[in-house]
Amino acid sequence: MFQEDLLKGKVVLITGGGTGLGKAMASRFGQLGADLAIIGRRTDVLRNTADELEADGIEVIFRSCDVRDPGQVAAAMDQVYDHYGHMDVLVNNAAGNFISPTERLSHRAVDAIINIVLHGSMYCTLEAGKRWIAAGTGGTVLNIVASYAWTGSGYVVPSAVAKAGVLAMTRSLAVEWAKYHIRQVAISPGPFPTEGAWSRLVPTPELAQSFEGRVPLGRTGDPSELANLAAYLISDYASFITGEVVTIDGGEWLNGAGQFNTLSQLTAQDWDHISAMIPRNKKS
Repeated sequence: MFQEDLLKGKVVLITGGGTGLGKAMASRFGQLGADLAIIGRRTDVLRNTADELEADGIEVIFRSCDVRDPGQVAAAMDQVYDHYGHMDVLVNNAAGNFISPTERLSHRAVDAIINIVLHGSMYCTLEAGKRWIAAGTGGTVLNIVASYAWTGSGYVVPSAVAKAGVLAMTRSLAVEWAKYHIRQVAISPGPFPTEGAWSRLVPTPELAQSFEGRVPLGRTGDPSELANLAAYLISDYASFITGEVVTIDGGEWLNGAGQFNTLSQLTAQDWDHISAMIPRNKKS
């Protein structure tokens, strides 16, 4: 299936495309013939990723964009259309998350997560959908959610709330926008160690070990595995799949719903120590 021209002719916009899983997806899509646009908040990171992709012969443009701002989202898509003439796929990958007892959160902490994950995904999807409907071209939206979108999970409550909303959006628009030939699909990743996410979610070796121990397959995921799944879901081979979420977690969520519920074993002193280790006020 993964022939070199699998995604040839498709223009793919990836939010949070400069690092982590977004970068892994961008690289794989490009290898399979897609033309890319990556957006995020850090221009230097986007530029470095674009340079790496271009060195591999992949066509890519980038733009600094805060998905929490609808005006910036519209401007980013304007750039995609101006450069490529069309857009076929939107990947809502931009996210934010950190572990904390919920009672320790301020409203600003709650807003920081929900505004990126839920509002940002909705703004991007709405902007793309309006353009596809007006042009009559159709398109595909791939959302990155989490298994606790349907189970809930303690200690990451704002993320659970936001991801549940994104999952609901996926399933709702799969029906409403099917008549416009717009597909909505989602991936639910388990533990995939990336520098940005791991420093906020699994900041100690002990927590990392406990996460690996929860996975029946006995390991964490490799970004290439998720990237290949994503490539299939946005390809024409998946043209009859819509409204579905595919879990890729080595069986973790089946082994115990609520990815972070085991953090109940931590003491207040443990939380103080972890809080001091988690990067603060660092844009991703």
